[in-house]
Amino acid sequence: MTTPSHPSPVAVVTPWYPGADHAFRGAFVRAMVDATGPGTDMTVYHCEEWGHRLDGGPIEAAYQSLLSRTHRPPHAIPTAGGARLIHTPVPLTVSPGYAAIGRRHAETLSAVLDGKPLPAPVVHAHVGLQGGWGALRNKAPDARLFVTEHATFLGGVLAQPEAKEMYDELLTRCAGFFAVGAAVSDPLIKAFPHHRDKIQLMPNPVSFDVRRPKPVTELRRWLYVGSLTERKGVRWVLEAFARCRAEDETLELTLVGDGELRRPLGAKVQELGLSDAVTFLGLQPPDRALDLMREHDLLVHNSRFETFGMTIVEASAAGMPVLVTRCGGPEETLAGIEEDAGEMIDVEEASDALVAGFRRLRDRFPDKIDLGRARHRLESRYGYAATAEAHHRAWFGDTDD
Repeated sequence: MTTPSHPSPVAVVTPWYPGADHAFRGAFVRAMVDATGPGTDMTVYHCEEWGHRLDGGPIEAAYQSLLSRTHRPPHAIPTAGGARLIHTPVPLTVSPGYAAIGRRHAETLSAVLDGKPLPAPVVHAHVGLQGGWGALRNKAPDARLFVTEHATFLGGVLAQPEAKEMYDELLTRCAGFFAVGAAVSDPLIKAFPHHRDKIQLMPNPVSFDVRRPKPVTELRRWLYVGSLTERKGVRWVLEAFARCRAEDETLELTLVGDGELRRPLGAKVQELGLSDAVTFLGLQPPDRALDLMREHDLLVHNSRFETFGMTIVEASAAGMPVLVTRCGGPEETLAGIEEDAGEMIDVEEASDALVAGFRRLRDRFPDKIDLGRARHRLESRYGYAATAEAHHRAWFGDTDD
């Protein structure tokens, strides 16, 4: 597929985008830019939130200082897909409601733009009441706005009456609205049945360009990629690994990411006597995380809830099997290829399902799974070419035939 040229400018507004301090945050937004940016005049406005847990007084002072200093042409740097990136902080006080967060995004973006509208007839925003509301309030009157929702905290947004009212307005006024999966679209349709026809599915893009140098031949090197938090079920990953390693002392586990459980998990590794088998790598840039997928044998993903499950698709793209919970997004992304891609298990607050799932997968591997078929099917659904074509069709009304 050749990349069509679209000289009409596109502005992308997002609260999440990878940076030096947060290598993973918004990696799916960067992938969307990388997929859709070539041949397109694209500028990304990264409105990054900071200060959530700090005292409101200093943050408010910093916010006012920011507003006084941002009335100037913003500085852009090159980013993925030939796009330009403009970064600005959005200071927030302690735990404001989602409506206040949306308004602050809009106010800060307006200051960055010096009160002028976003200079693009097509605006694509990520996350409804952060990127979406800011884009709605700052787009030109005749610009067409598209919104992609990824947020796992969507239920909290819809539970706040003022935020829900703002979301309703956003859905009314946008030209197109995309949910990355049913875990996002279902609660939105339930909350806004009158917008049922506008809420469509549009998956996150994943690159399938690089293949692993050698195929997986044994399920020895486990890999976890994600935040070290309770929602990700990583405590049970470690416990399951310890139980499985008691049966096979050659097993190794690498954990990529950081979070509130880093210290407790480290202490547990020491307690279990697994220091020589478990490696904590901390946060890694997305490209390095993908390299690690091509170097390991099995992705273990034990999340309690995912709206899409991009890591699972990336692992399949890297040619590795997955052991993953049925936690929302993965059931959808792996639909029809569950047994080819690896093993799916139920969410539980224990390690039993993980251990049993690993044993089943080990017994089926390699003859009764088909990683090549899984990879091919996923590329046709979530590869750059497919998702870029879908975005361009929505934005410009054409495709590369």
